[in-house]
Amino acid sequence: MANADGNTQTRPEITPQQPAFADSIATLLKKPQGAAMDLFQVLDICQQYVDGLIENDNHTECMALCGRLLAGLEVLKSLLKAPLPDHLIEQLTLKDSETSDYRAPLSIDSETLREYCMALTIALLNNQDLPDQREQMIGMLYELLFVLADDLKAPRFVRVAGRLQMIEGEPVAGVH
Repeated sequence: MANADGNTQTRPEITPQQPAFADSIATLLKKPQGAAMDLFQVLDICQQYVDGLIENDNHTECMALCGRLLAGLEVLKSLLKAPLPDHLIEQLTLKDSETSDYRAPLSIDSETLREYCMALTIALLNNQDLPDQREQMIGMLYELLFVLADDLKAPRFVRVAGRLQMIEGEPVAGVH
């Protein structure tokens, strides 16, 4: 079947200007997020949103991803204040013999990094930047979010004589 104004065949399965990963963006935008998720789950989904921003040129999808990222960063704010659940404490705990491979956490507070990510996301949502500035801001947001996630997922605890303590040697009273 030819188009009315041409001699080419139509292919209904090919739609113009539809990126190959459009389905994955739609799926990503439908992913649930909320206070029922743990810290690592929220970090993972925020990283997926910023990955989607890096790979996407569609303005509408970028705005939707920024909105979801902003919501995820708000959830992260409350999770950073809450005590860590036992399963995350276990993931963040090294055996005494593994502490030589330990890398110290960042000197900057996690909440400050989260606020930087929020500020960049809000600036992107305001949409008052030039295209190359936008690309640089998305790149900076990507880097900051991954630094935050790497830092928060880095081991913090060690079990010594059956007791949990910070790797630096401080005893652990309440874990936040």
